[in-house]
Amino acid sequence: MSSDITLTSATRQNLLSLQDTAALQATTQGRLSTGKKVSSALDNPVTFFTSQSLDQRSGDLSSLLDGISNGIQTIQAANQGITSIQKLVDQAKSVANQALSTQITTTGTASTAFAASTTAATTINLFVNGASTAATIPTSATIDQAITALNTAVGAGSFSKDTTGTKIIINASSDVEFATAADQTNLGFANGSGAGTTYGATTSAAQSADLTVSGVSARSSLASQFNSLLTQIDQLATDASYNGVNLIAGKGTNNNLTINFNPKGNSSLIVQSLDETSNGLGLKAITSTSASSGGIVGQGNFLLNKDINSTLNSLTTASNQLRSDSSTFGSNLSVVQNRQDFTKNLVNVLDTGSANLTNADLNEEAANSQALSTRQSLGISALSLANTAQQGILQLLR
Repeated sequence: MSSDITLTSATRQNLLSLQDTAALQATTQGRLSTGKKVSSALDNPVTFFTSQSLDQRSGDLSSLLDGISNGIQTIQAANQGITSIQKLVDQAKSVANQALSTQITTTGTASTAFAASTTAATTINLFVNGASTAATIPTSATIDQAITALNTAVGAGSFSKDTTGTKIIINASSDVEFATAADQTNLGFANGSGAGTTYGATTSAAQSADLTVSGVSARSSLASQFNSLLTQIDQLATDASYNGVNLIAGKGTNNNLTINFNPKGNSSLIVQSLDETSNGLGLKAITSTSASSGGIVGQGNFLLNKDINSTLNSLTTASNQLRSDSSTFGSNLSVVQNRQDFTKNLVNVLDTGSANLTNADLNEEAANSQALSTRQSLGISALSLANTAQQGILQLLR
């Protein structure tokens, strides 16, 4: 049932004004409480959905920042691995240089005077650093003739005679072994005891007690140290992973790192994995087989300077490869860090743009609230004045 109450024009006008003021106050209070001037599609559909689109893109990019951050850490782990491997390679160089500077010598003086055969020439079979050689001493040769023949086979200055001029002295810059016991005794050196040294299919005679060989065991020990360092290189390369991704343990698509820079995946960086293991660096373990002398077993273990120099060359190549690979990772890291900064700034731009569309100006809304409160008070006063005439009639009815 509709109301039959009749309001004056002035009263109705003031009442409408109060209702408008109350509605504006509700809007202003809502903005102050939420901080939003557009909080739903009902407020402003275009602005609301534009803001939502910006927020969604900002959220997508923010989620990519975690992947970018993981990518940076993975590259840094790989680069740290390369740095540590470089130190191990430098240590291996030091070991190889130490082996090269370790002099191998064979020294000693024959215990009996030299006496050449008077019936036939004598052939002395020897191993010089594992290489087979022979010296032929003429029939009834003098000690000087014997020394000349021996130096021709072993190397100038390796053999000489003592002060008496009757005994042979050996002072060779190499490991000199005799093929048989007779080869030693024919020169005046005493028979040896124990086992000889094996080179390939041949074993030398037991070393004479008159002779001393130095440097061979030291070089062999250094070769073992070198091999241990190669093992450490392999283990370090395997351990240089982050979050299950290892960029230096071996080449292959499955080891590559893909870093996405946008939600569509059409803007990305693929960091290629590298092989920084000893095999990938071209470093080979030192064995008992020499690579420089036809692979003869027993002629390795840093016995030959040629082998050591070959190893030093491979170590230099490995160092150059590590420097180049480190530079590659550094370049990739710079790109990813640049994209990380760009993405952070873009997220900030998107968030700011969205906020500009929907956030309320709290200073303005606070001022509006005060103004509306004042307007409401004035409206109530005006409504009271508009009802004054009717109050006069009420007095007459009393």
